[in-house]
Amino acid sequence: MQQPLASKFKKDYYGGALLVVIGLAAVYAGVGYRVGELAHMGPGFFPVALGGLLALIGLLIALSARGNKPAKEEAVSHGHPGGMPDMRGCICIILGILAFLLFGEYGGLLPATFAIVFISALGDRDNTLTEAVLLSLAMSFIAVVVFWWALKLQLPLFQWGG
Repeated sequence: MQQPLASKFKKDYYGGALLVVIGLAAVYAGVGYRVGELAHMGPGFFPVALGGLLALIGLLIALSARGNKPAKEEAVSHGHPGGMPDMRGCICIILGILAFLLFGEYGGLLPATFAIVFISALGDRDNTLTEAVLLSLAMSFIAVVVFWWALKLQLPLFQWGG
């Protein structure tokens, strides 16, 4: 059963509007704290920045939903024939988070980052094992540079046991 195009664009419009509302609420709540500046961030800086980005993305989604609608769209379904939802993505994301917790506690930042990205990437049926490994390696490198080297996160790269 294919969803009508008008319904899809209406969902995009309302979803974008909801993101704008949530983003502006986060900005409003964050301004109540000291925001500071980029060099000396206050406790309100992160919620204000994230809320602003969320509102901007929501605005772009809502605006794109109002644009030209395509004439025809092919139905893409990853669910089961009986209308049951495909639970692979949800299960892989939950397992990835649990693996991150386990490997973060007993293995360190690198194994935890690799595990969460690899397992979560397997939730997409279009990803191959090679793509999941390459994505995991790239994200592990970024995690080392950003969190361990630049931000000096107090989580060792590797550790044996807890």
